Amino acid sequence: MFTAQLLSAIGFSTIFPFLPNFVEHLGSSTGAPVLLMVTLVFSVQGVAMAIASPIWGALSDRWGRKPMVERAMYGGAVVILLMAFVRSSEELVALRLIQGLVTGVVSAATSLVASTAPKERMGYAMGVMQTALWAGVSVGPVLGGLFEYAFGYRAAFVLTAVLLGVAGVLVSTLVRESFVPQPRTERTMVGGMGAAFAHVLRAPGVGVVFLVRFSAWMGRTMIVPFLPLFVTGLMAGASTSGIVTGMAIGAASATGTFTSIALGRLGDRIGHRPILIVGSFATAIVYVPIAFVETAWQLVALYALTGATIGGVLPAISAMLAQLTDRGEAGSVYGLDNAIVATARAVSPVVGGALVAAVVVGREPVGTDYAVVFLAAAALFAITGLLAAWRVPRRAPPTPAGDAAG
Repeated sequence: MFTAQLLSAIGFSTIFPFLPNFVEHLGSSTGAPVLLMVTLVFSVQGVAMAIASPIWGALSDRWGRKPMVERAMYGGAVVILLMAFVRSSEELVALRLIQGLVTGVVSAATSLVASTAPKERMGYAMGVMQTALWAGVSVGPVLGGLFEYAFGYRAAFVLTAVLLGVAGVLVSTLVRESFVPQPRTERTMVGGMGAAFAHVLRAPGVGVVFLVRFSAWMGRTMIVPFLPLFVTGLMAGASTSGIVTGMAIGAASATGTFTSIALGRLGDRIGHRPILIVGSFATAIVYVPIAFVETAWQLVALYALTGATIGGVLPAISAMLAQLTDRGEAGSVYGLDNAIVATARAVSPVVGGALVAAVVVGREPVGTDYAVVFLAAAALFAITGLLAAWRVPRRAPPTPAGDAAG
């Protein structure tokens, strides 16, 4: 599962460094502003995933987690291959919408791991999966930037589709799941998916952990649509800006790879709450100076530090969700979790775009105008740390006997 997660992460992240630039390259068939189309390309995928993820999660509790991983990988491969042939940014937006409906690799893989790993080792297990994700994202953007520079934008979409297809084949042939569906209790028979979701949300501490997840992902993803445009402005439109953007994302992911397992293990010993709090405040502090960098290499160095601090935040949240909920509801838990993440990914570009528009006041933004999103991300991570310190439970409630046995 580690290898499949790694390949899928490389694939999806290959297109990150240049997606906003690709929107500029395509243009709009309706004459819409570039800022609007960039915002839509990132936000519609999040909206669609927020709607679809809980449904896929609930289905995985009934039919198994492995089929959901396969659906996400094969579906993603087909949709992203089609992106290589779009003729306008509107067509790209439509395919991004479909991508949000059919993918969701991370939540599917996380629910598979959460349903099988021992709870006392959950931090380590989530750290391993986060390491696969971070390692993939450390390679993918650099690879995508190089492909875009050497072969053009469209070649990277083909590469992504191939990698997702290979990851799907690995899951189909090598991953084994001994899935036993939950008994059809009165609660699940009468209420169906809605009852399953309500049961998850009623678990003590789960609601506030979801809120923390939302604020953390708002901070993390607000930057993604605008980072390539910021780098382009910082480098005065140099042709290598895509490579530098890939290096920045790759450096952050590489540092996150090293910290996620170590901090996951530490969280298993001392609790995941302190890791979450310290990591959130550290991330907020590091984001502030990025808004004031003057060279690309300053950006790469500081962005790498954000990866190291976020590397402890995200797996800590995943581990806490596993400890606060029943193992048999992993699909519903991480389906809802992915819906929260997708909602944050949908909202954050809109908020970031609105902030940039407020800064430029009616004119087209240039590269350095996008610096405001780094300050907004810092504020969101500070809010995450405050929420975690104020409302997240210090200890997980006792594990129900039935869950311990299952």
